[in-house]
Amino acid sequence: QVQLVEFGGGLVQPGGSLMLWCEVSLGGVFSISDMGWARQAPGKERELIALISSKNEPTYADSVKGRFTIFRKNFENTVYLRMNDLTPDGTAVYFCPLNPTGGIAPNSWGPGTPVTVSS
Repeated sequence: QVQLVEFGGGLVQPGGSLMLWCEVSLGGVFSISDMGWARQAPGKERELIALISSKNEPTYADSVKGRFTIFRKNFENTVYLRMNDLTPDGTAVYFCPLNPTGGIAPNSWGPGTPVTVSS
């Protein structure tokens, strides 16, 4: 069973930047899977904010487009999320789902990493 673990969360000031990354345990599964980043703010539903296909094609939610960048390194079994110009509504737990919209391997989620945007 594939395992995912997110890293990089923490406290950042509004307007600041943060890099998250997620390590996936099975390289063969990672390379053929779409990878996403999702977040869940307190009291709100989980939101898929970025997706990168197995063919390295990124897509973004309107809420983060132009500020966040998703990229992957298949040789490291790792997906990254660079977040720039963070705002307080970016405070959430961030997750990296595997195949969040379907795929060969089952959808899987890590435990998440918390991000707090506050001065």
